[in-house]
Amino acid sequence: MIRDIFREGSILPVDIATLSDSADLYAAGLTSHATVNLMLSLEEKFDVEFPDRLLRRRTFESIDAIKAAVGELLDQKAAA
Repeated sequence: MIRDIFREGSILPVDIATLSDSADLYAAGLTSHATVNLMLSLEEKFDVEFPDRLLRRRTFESIDAIKAAVGELLDQKAAA
């Protein structure tokens, strides 16, 4: 699902399919503006809201990092 967001939003200048889950998305061309668009798309897709503590570069630096953050938010939502 996360890779679909990259494809649908043309977030990177490279094909997300060519990158591993641990690849540095910023090195692949992710910009700060694109990160905001990515975050908004993730919030909409998963019906979550990123708290201030997750609004940092590390949260969006790789597919693995994004999966971990979204998983944490979904766990918190389910526990509420």
